[in-house]
Amino acid sequence: MSKLGICVIGSGRAGMIHAENFAKNIPGSRLVAMVDPVEETARSACAKLGIDTYYTDYRQALENKDIGAMIIVTPTRFHLEIAVAAASAGKHILCEKPMAMTEDECRQMIDAAEKNKVTLQIGFMRRFDSSFMRAKEIVGRGDIGDVVMVRSNTRGPSIPQPWMYDLKASNGPLAEVCSHDIDTLRWFAGSEFKTVYAIGGNYRSPGAKQDFPDFYDNVALVASFENGMQGMIDGAQGVGYAYDARVEVLGTKGCVFIGGLNDDAVVACTADSKQAAYPLVASWMQLFRQAYLNEDLAFVESALTGAPAKVTGHDGLMAVKVVGAGNVSITEKRIVTL
Repeated sequence: MSKLGICVIGSGRAGMIHAENFAKNIPGSRLVAMVDPVEETARSACAKLGIDTYYTDYRQALENKDIGAMIIVTPTRFHLEIAVAAASAGKHILCEKPMAMTEDECRQMIDAAEKNKVTLQIGFMRRFDSSFMRAKEIVGRGDIGDVVMVRSNTRGPSIPQPWMYDLKASNGPLAEVCSHDIDTLRWFAGSEFKTVYAIGGNYRSPGAKQDFPDFYDNVALVASFENGMQGMIDGAQGVGYAYDARVEVLGTKGCVFIGGLNDDAVVACTADSKQAAYPLVASWMQLFRQAYLNEDLAFVESALTGAPAKVTGHDGLMAVKVVGAGNVSITEKRIVTL
């Protein structure tokens, strides 16, 4: 079986995680090229990865016959254009979350992939994390009875990037931070969202207040599902203390807890402080590094064998739908029925 040639579009943090995986760790694939609009960034990425080919325009990469798949790791507003062009060129697609800005854009991406018979996988890497997968098995066996409620939080330590302040360009933290939480709720509830009510506030981003008064860096969302289950999400940016991603799945007979703040199993206790201490998770990059690898492996398998993607365009679309409903709820201060 020939190896799948990979091009990664975007040389930022997530782009480089994917690129390193394809350059070193994914049998059946090889990293062919990088794309970044800043030439020096693209050149530097190639030097780190041990490859020679880079482009400053993704359209140039589409003409390279050695490239069979595109990994889209750009700001969300560019996803539709790149994905449709890639599908039309017969390239398989792994698109990072959020899938797109609107439901209609998601549908266009799905239609383009189906029309051109290429794989379209969405980057919800938590589904490939060993802890999440084990919890899913526990829930599926019925160990905690029937699921009643799923609660998920993602709180990032760093302050938002200025481009995120404009909700028309970013869809806000519900998209940039909480897309994974939304997908986690859908996955464990086994059902679609029915209603959402969300509130947001800007507590840590004073630079946004004058020009973007609707920006929020803290959000809380409650939801009901079509099957009667309940859901809760809280998301935050700029918390400073750690990268904090945790999930609880509450059932009629028990509860499953996923995640924690400690970076490893070592706890230090000192006589001076009379307190226990352990290193905190500093970044999603370290917490989910293996999940990204598993995700990339699954993508290549689907692309080479024609097997269905394990995280589909429909999964991406439904998350975008909830983001839109949540933002309407925040703005109009009402419950939104999907």
